[in-house]
Amino acid sequence: MQPAPILLFTYNRPAHTRQTLEALLNNELCNESELFIFSDGYKNNSDKKDVLEVREIINSVDGFKQIHIIENTHNLGLAKNIIEGVTQVVEEYGKVIVLEDDLVTSRYFLTFMNEALEKFQDEESIGHIHGYCFPIANLPDAFLIKWVGSWGWATWERAWKQFNPDGKELLDEIKKRKLTKSFDFNGKYPFVRMLKRQINGVNNSWAIRWYASLFLNNMLSLNAGKSMVQNIGLDGSGIHSGKDDVWSTNLYRKKLNIDQGEIKENRIARKAFEQYYGKTYSRWAKIKRRINRFLRTK
Repeated sequence: MQPAPILLFTYNRPAHTRQTLEALLNNELCNESELFIFSDGYKNNSDKKDVLEVREIINSVDGFKQIHIIENTHNLGLAKNIIEGVTQVVEEYGKVIVLEDDLVTSRYFLTFMNEALEKFQDEESIGHIHGYCFPIANLPDAFLIKWVGSWGWATWERAWKQFNPDGKELLDEIKKRKLTKSFDFNGKYPFVRMLKRQINGVNNSWAIRWYASLFLNNMLSLNAGKSMVQNIGLDGSGIHSGKDDVWSTNLYRKKLNIDQGEIKENRIARKAFEQYYGKTYSRWAKIKRRINRFLRTK
């Protein structure tokens, strides 16, 4: 098995970047893997110091098979940086593993990703692999689901070719096929609204367009059922993430069994996601979290 290249996207969080790299270096396959680090440029003098500190860290890294550092001369923004970076590397290597600078991985994260990339490389109905899992009990080690997560993921060139950056085209097609309710997990999470906000320039999410692209092509994701990834960026420090603990989960410290039976969506897992979204994103759940956050600041 030839390990896939790892793509790490960084910006202006040196402490988070250091933790992400330290965790990666503890992975069993790190010294067999090539690492591409895409360092986005600073916007102005307010973030220049942190960006330069990140660059000091990434330029001192060792322990991978080979390290490629791409330092943007100006700020591209996360979406453009990821889309361009993934496209560039996946076209050369045929597969990629993607991380952002606030993700801490289990020591078996690379093992899980590479085994799945190898096993399902010719399975046209699978387009995505995801290493993070919600704190949901009793899920299998790995399952197939018609959904895309962005916290520690992998894909192949054949699947990335399906990526459509035009959010309006994607939304129009979802509506045309009357799939809005399914796209929103039976109305439990506002993914359609997220896509509309991307179209209107309120957010610049590449991930919602990737999800919609694979969804419309009826492609599945192989998802870890025990989380191989922990997001340490939900502390209010990130550009695209607020301060919240609804996604908090513990890292799974063992290997996962990726074997699947029939290649089809796991309906039990999908129902569990739907229930989780309903429990954590109902009107009352959001009000309760706001109250708890307010009380913690008192």
